[in-house]
Amino acid sequence: MSLPEPSTSGRFGEFGGRFVPETLVPACLELEKAFRSAWADPTFRGELDALLADYAGRPSPLTECHRLSEELGVRMLLKREDLNHTGSHKINNVLGQALLARRMGKTRLVAETGAGQHGVASATAAALLGMECMVYMGEVDMQRQALNVFRMRLLGAEVVPAMSGSRTLKDAVNEAMRDWVATVESTHYCLGSVMGPHPYPWMVREFHTVIGTESRQQCAELLDGGVPDVVTACVGGGSNAIGIFSGFADTEAELVGVEPAGGAAVGRGVPGVVHGMKSYLMQDEFGQVQEAHSISAGLDYPGVGPEHSHLASIGRARYEQVTDAEVIDAFQLLSRTEGIIPALEPAHALAWVSRDRAALAGRTVLLNLSGRGDKDVAQMMDVLG
Repeated sequence: MSLPEPSTSGRFGEFGGRFVPETLVPACLELEKAFRSAWADPTFRGELDALLADYAGRPSPLTECHRLSEELGVRMLLKREDLNHTGSHKINNVLGQALLARRMGKTRLVAETGAGQHGVASATAAALLGMECMVYMGEVDMQRQALNVFRMRLLGAEVVPAMSGSRTLKDAVNEAMRDWVATVESTHYCLGSVMGPHPYPWMVREFHTVIGTESRQQCAELLDGGVPDVVTACVGGGSNAIGIFSGFADTEAELVGVEPAGGAAVGRGVPGVVHGMKSYLMQDEFGQVQEAHSISAGLDYPGVGPEHSHLASIGRARYEQVTDAEVIDAFQLLSRTEGIIPALEPAHALAWVSRDRAALAGRTVLLNLSGRGDKDVAQMMDVLG
């Protein structure tokens, strides 16, 4: 693992921390202590590894895209997190947190979700371990991700609409945190990205380092011991990106996160505090959080994980922005050239590669295909007419 632990106060440089009500400080401290104990316990690690292999289907393959590479003039490699059980990278983190919650004696999971993939993964893990599950989801997202709402309910979870604000991911996080405050004795908040108060950004990253570890080994085999020139992934909160970046942060590989133009926390934000963390945040001159927009529900978030803010501030990673129109084109491009329908989220990363193909010509690009597009097909039918 090539990314360091945060400081004792949960900071990556100036970003991160633990900005929560006093009532939640003991819960955060309990969680950090429990995670440190579990992560150092070979029995816990062995149980998680077994589930990742036999239940989630890891390791996920590395796919070289010959037709796409020919079209773009770039050697394109995809890390196939879309092939995991439940259809995205989310299962890595959720299985870890669910096992940890059970170890802590919690009987109930509460989660937020945007595109529904984290909600589906949380409902899946709860069903597997016999736990209750409550998922908060913005009303707008429930409409555009109706398939995933049905999947969560089929798995036994209760799905509750967030009706405040923009009625998207930010508001679902607010509702989930309110629930956690009220039920902390029996409930674990299964946060879905590398965001929130310490220890969540660090803990969720650690559960996703499996992506970077596998990718590094697979690239070494394919590239005669080398690493790709560029490693790229979409960024909302940023868990899939930090997972794959973790495998290459100590190499010469360029790290590129790709945000939606309407939710560019790194590109347009300034440091601020939201959801228990200090990070880059889209806000107005009065410090009010601005509403984000993205065609993909999973990236519709005005902030970003604090470690991404740190990587941007020290120049180790850079963050590009793409438009909805560019994403729609990329969604069709991968489907047409490789027979792989991507989720709209990782289609953002491909949209950047496609737009910058001239600058990337002849280079090897590893893209984290963090989810499959089944959930987005109905939405894209409407968009494409």
